[in-house]
Amino acid sequence: MVTISCSSLSTNLTVTPVPKSHKQLHIQNPLNSSLKSLSKSGKLDEALHLLLQSKTPSKQLSVDSYAALLHACISTKSLSHGRSLYLHLLQSEDNINLLKNPTLKSKFITLFSACGQLDEARRAFRHGIEEGGDVPESVYAAMAIGFSRNGSFREALVVYNEMLLRGVEPGNFSFSVALKASSRALDCRFGKCVHAQIVKAGEEPDQVVYNALLKFYTECGSFEEVLTVFDNMPDRNVATWNALVAGFVKKDQVFEAFETFRKMQRNEVGFSWVSLTTVLPVCARLTALYIGKEVHGQIVKSVASPDVLVLNSLLDMYAKCGVMEYCKKVFNGMISKDLMSWNTLINGYAINGLMADAVSTFEQMVEDGIKPDGVTFISLLSGCSHAGMVNEGKIFFNRMRSDFGLNPTLEHYACLVDMFGRAGRIEEALEIVKKMPLKPSGSVWGSLLNSCRLYGHVSLAEAIAKLLFEIEPTNPGNYVMLSNIYANAAMWDKVNLVREEMEKKGLKKEAGCSWVQIKDRVQSFVAGGGFEFRNSNEFKRTWDELMEKMEESGYRADTGVVLHDIDEEMKVEWVCGHSERLATVFALVHTGSGLPIRVTKNLRVCADCHNWMKYVSEVSRRKIILRDTNRFHHFDQGKCSCNDYW
Repeated sequence: MVTISCSSLSTNLTVTPVPKSHKQLHIQNPLNSSLKSLSKSGKLDEALHLLLQSKTPSKQLSVDSYAALLHACISTKSLSHGRSLYLHLLQSEDNINLLKNPTLKSKFITLFSACGQLDEARRAFRHGIEEGGDVPESVYAAMAIGFSRNGSFREALVVYNEMLLRGVEPGNFSFSVALKASSRALDCRFGKCVHAQIVKAGEEPDQVVYNALLKFYTECGSFEEVLTVFDNMPDRNVATWNALVAGFVKKDQVFEAFETFRKMQRNEVGFSWVSLTTVLPVCARLTALYIGKEVHGQIVKSVASPDVLVLNSLLDMYAKCGVMEYCKKVFNGMISKDLMSWNTLINGYAINGLMADAVSTFEQMVEDGIKPDGVTFISLLSGCSHAGMVNEGKIFFNRMRSDFGLNPTLEHYACLVDMFGRAGRIEEALEIVKKMPLKPSGSVWGSLLNSCRLYGHVSLAEAIAKLLFEIEPTNPGNYVMLSNIYANAAMWDKVNLVREEMEKKGLKKEAGCSWVQIKDRVQSFVAGGGFEFRNSNEFKRTWDELMEKMEESGYRADTGVVLHDIDEEMKVEWVCGHSERLATVFALVHTGSGLPIRVTKNLRVCADCHNWMKYVSEVSRRKIILRDTNRFHHFDQGKCSCNDYW
């Protein structure tokens, strides 16, 4: 046996103290690792049972263990487990102070607000806050986000304000939260104050804050500020560009929106699905088919699969550009479809006058187990109205309640009244209005007034107009329609009275405007405008050749559509200046022969322009697709898809 003396080692051996943290590792409660493991595995019942039944003093558990359990509760939105944990900590004298811990407090607030329990979230937020002490920015931000998530944007701003009053310095996280709440609350003054704080803050704004600023100024309509923020940003991501595109759209600067989208592509920024769902509705609105096809090309080339929202926007774009074969092709290629997908296809068929396809799509939808909603039936009823399908429309109206348990709304009754009125069955339409269980709205009476215009019922129109002037005193359309009814009856004194009344009330008739896309530009015309083009040699040559051929084919101008007390020669000149004619001639000049012409008008096409378009399609051998405020008209070889019923 060999014995070694400690003294012999004293010169070489150094005793190093064990760090406190290392000592804790040896005595660490094994419950910590068990809780974390169970929480990460999503075994909340076992984790909570282990915690509540353990005889180990809870104060030996780390904050990380509780945080892991709470994180799992948030991920699964398990309100019951979160409540049990909160109650456990509240009732334990050793652990009640844990409810003041910023990390746990923020997570409790997040859990309760995510589950829609704002009172509980507020209670967790308020616990111990009045006792003073340091409450960090993250806690206030969590409560503000909780309010915003549940639509209480004003309360979110109150929390932000309270944070400032308590002397807590806001950072980028709080700035972005406050700006988003200001946007949703449309509180421009508060948001601008937040912007001032951002400018004064020592911390440089991050990308999220800049994007929130863009969104805020876009919502407030302060587009000059949007451009200023965008120009001053050190970095721009896809969300930044999306905000700028959305800003242009909101300001109705649709061409700038298109150009910004193209600039994104040129700068190789890429795009998100949000980019496309912002641009596609603009294409649909302007009937900008070529730009819409560009976007479709981007979707096809994308590595990621488009979501249902993007494809629904694509469906809507093709439907509202009058290209139902593409719309149907996209629909058939969709792996998953929702109710909006079916509604978009049905509405597309209806507005393009393809009611047989609309009805068969509806029946297929029901057969596939998709329950229709009110929007479905508005498309069907409106389509039946414009196609003169009164009996079919009545059946659909009755099926709403009997087959699908849907109660008709005022919009459905307006469609029903319009359907009977357009068919000349005005007494039946009036009877529907009298017996409907809802108080008739302006849209219901407006449908009936339009029927009076179609069939010249002056006395009934006067009575309906009187009601409409009370219901919708600032709607110029009702005054214009009554004026047109008087003009059709050559009651010029009354026409003047209506126009004087409009002038007295400051109401103006909407000017007729039409537009057509040529290559990558959309050219617009107003009624009686386009002087530069009308005075050009190319216009005069095309117009003269066109009119000569049309008159040989039997066209004669119907000056009855000019509702002004002027001479016949002036009426002919007036009707020739309608905006849809200018747009059509412009397309004839600037597009190749054989290509279809797509024109969009903001008002209903008049009878003579409708007839004129039929003759143009015949003599030019060009298809003309005209979309007016009500529906599509597909002109081909002297005929229209509406069969002259619109």
